[in-house]
Amino acid sequence: MQKPLLDLLQEYHLPKGLFPQDATHYEFDEETGKLTVFIPSICEVGFKDSSVLRYATTVTGYLEKGKLTDIEGMKTKVVIWAKVTSVSVDGPQSSKVYFTAGMKKSRPRDAYEVRRDGISVETY
Repeated sequence: MQKPLLDLLQEYHLPKGLFPQDATHYEFDEETGKLTVFIPSICEVGFKDSSVLRYATTVTGYLEKGKLTDIEGMKTKVVIWAKVTSVSVDGPQSSKVYFTAGMKKSRPRDAYEVRRDGISVETY
């Protein structure tokens, strides 16, 4: 039986609120590290640090301890919407989460520890 997405993220030292609350179905290939997360509809999530992530209905990336790389299907708003290509942490106790979207930016990890509902949007 497949473990919950929350448990998988925590096992790889990533914050449990990285994906919207209704993103529970996923596929993970342990050999290649490829992770595919399925989200019922295109949505965006606001976090307590005022950051916003937008998700397509399918988000893919490669999962390693402390990071998710080569991400497709996730954006963040800097001044404009920018494609997130990588999310990483320094370790399980890291207080920062690093998002790479053209440039690397750190955000407080605790903002991503609580799972939040996504708000439906028209386009990714």
